[in-house]
Amino acid sequence: MTMTQGLREDYLRHLDRLRGEIEAFCDEDALWKRAPGISNPAGNLCLHVAGNLEHFIGAQLGGSDYVRNREAEFSTPRLARSELLERVDSARQQVDRTLGGLTEADLTREIPTAMSDEAQPLGRWLIWLLCHLNYHLGQINYCRRMLDR
Repeated sequence: MTMTQGLREDYLRHLDRLRGEIEAFCDEDALWKRAPGISNPAGNLCLHVAGNLEHFIGAQLGGSDYVRNREAEFSTPRLARSELLERVDSARQQVDRTLGGLTEADLTREIPTAMSDEAQPLGRWLIWLLCHLNYHLGQINYCRRMLDR
């Protein structure tokens, strides 16, 4: 398996897990609950993850026409679970399409990133974005187990 294939499979697996977490909420209202000391409910974290991937992988890397509104990812008060799942599915399609078209040589190409003032190899940036996805996936899982009774 090549590195590009491995990255693509890891992203798709984690996005499937994200979808599963959102589906696993028994109480749809719990997607939007905040526990004391927790500033972002699971619904907003889901919007953030999907928007982040649509922006960085879909639009910047893959050339889609997605326009990000990062502020709305955290301020949208309530969407139906079905709409959250549509956003996850859209991000998954963009990730699948874009990463499926990368070559091993692409991973060494230096690109400007939001994580550093200096250009980084695309492969490193993709690993950072995958870590970001997994971090928020863990937060969503914790919110579900804590707030979805």
